[in-house]
Amino acid sequence: MRPWPDGGPRFVVTGATGAVGRHVARQLAELGLQPGNVRALIRDLDKARRMQLPGQLVDCDYEDRKGLERALAGADVILVITANPLRPQHDENILAAARAVGVRRAVKLSWLAVTDPDADDLITRWNRECEGLLHTSGLEWTVLRMRSLMSNTLSWAASIRAESVVRAFGGDAATASVDPRDVARAAIRGLMEESRAGRAYALTGPQPITARGQTSQLASALGRQLRFEELTADQALRQWRGRLPEPVARALLEAAERRAAGAAAGVESEVQAIVGSAPAPFSSWAADHIGCFS
Repeated sequence: MRPWPDGGPRFVVTGATGAVGRHVARQLAELGLQPGNVRALIRDLDKARRMQLPGQLVDCDYEDRKGLERALAGADVILVITANPLRPQHDENILAAARAVGVRRAVKLSWLAVTDPDADDLITRWNRECEGLLHTSGLEWTVLRMRSLMSNTLSWAASIRAESVVRAFGGDAATASVDPRDVARAAIRGLMEESRAGRAYALTGPQPITARGQTSQLASALGRQLRFEELTADQALRQWRGRLPEPVARALLEAAERRAAGAAAGVESEVQAIVGSAPAPFSSWAADHIGCFS
């Protein structure tokens, strides 16, 4: 691990190869910061290199608190992105290490469902618990609560390429999904602007859209017809079980059933309030990522 350069703010991005973290790392580099002033914590160094992530890449295990302390020592601000609701100790370890080495502020990526009193699935409870850890960490904090990411539709890419079909549960459920690049822009403001401390922001796209609507817009961008096939709840659960632990699969089903009842359709204005421009619609995200589906 290289030492920090002299001068300038020092940022640490966890989850830097993820859907949002990768954009944060790149956008920080675009601001003209010295490459050494951004430290990206990753678990797969080869993947990070293939992605050509900028900044200093640090292979770090969130179970290793001492390793985290070494990685965070000297940093000013940390972006906390974790992804495993079965490992709540990851947030605890990251925040404890940050506090131990004198990091001043933390920006936490969370889930907008935490504000829904009817949401009690595993993933929502985990996000609430992680926010609670942040609030009691002794660090200045900012929380970014995002709606489902537009990039989640990348899970359809294989069936679109092979069969021109999208299979999903809850095809008529409207969700104000958000472009991960807009979430990253908001995260940059949280990292750079101390005035954001002590606040939680709700991040959504500009309008609700259904899975059928997303399929239609992907078809337009591809210039060919796509077919949407509605999955039953059992079929969706079997699909999620094929790649995720049982408790996570069941949490995703519970969340999908809430969306079907309209719980995720609300649009918030805070992306524009934070970054100064309107959030991107799904059609824009689709056009920029059409190569993934063709």
